[in-house]
Amino acid sequence: MLKIDLQYDWESFHANYCVDISPGVTTLLGGSGEGKSTLLHLLGGFLAGRGELFFNEESLLSLPAYERPISTLFQSDNLFPQLTVWQNVAIGLSPSLSLNSEQKAKIQWALEKTQLVDKKDRYPQALSGGQAQRVAIARALVRKKPILLLDEPFSALDPALREEMLYLVNEVTLELGLTTLLVSHLPQEASLVGGRVILIEQGCITAHEPVSVLSQIEPHPLFSRYLGVV
Repeated sequence: MLKIDLQYDWESFHANYCVDISPGVTTLLGGSGEGKSTLLHLLGGFLAGRGELFFNEESLLSLPAYERPISTLFQSDNLFPQLTVWQNVAIGLSPSLSLNSEQKAKIQWALEKTQLVDKKDRYPQALSGGQAQRVAIARALVRKKPILLLDEPFSALDPALREEMLYLVNEVTLELGLTTLLVSHLPQEASLVGGRVILIEQGCITAHEPVSVLSQIEPHPLFSRYLGVV
């Protein structure tokens, strides 16, 4: 269980996030500038907040980003152009690329899971957008951290590729028992991955419901304005 009770202030923006999140996929919905990415940055340790943050009864708030049990994937795939697919995944385990047999087995597993085994010797410039994002996902998975944060990583992909990536996220989340938080502007993406949805408005969590709330004939009152059915 991920227990969040965090506050953050920057200039005129004030955020107060309080929620308990169970394993599985939870999609963070809300308009631009409402505080979705800010929450992920607080969880990942990239912003300093106040309050409490626990995962499985362990406090994370005082830990630096690199010590938190979290992998983060942003909008850019952040691949190294001078490294092959295999090396780009391996660097998630060892910046020096000096690996033991167990680590090499993890890389092989991640490449198989993301269907990249036959691309392992290619360089990023020889990959499609979807393949590049698969490499980024493989690099996040190979670390096998129990919390996965996804900050709109598929927004630049066409609808078919985006759907493919979302199915992959759902698959690995279930297989590994991850707690996955996905930031999105699109309710249909939440419906594709399932799980639960959180609505963030003006830096506050105003709703936390099963994803089925988005497809109700009578819209949930807290989601109706966001869905444009008021």
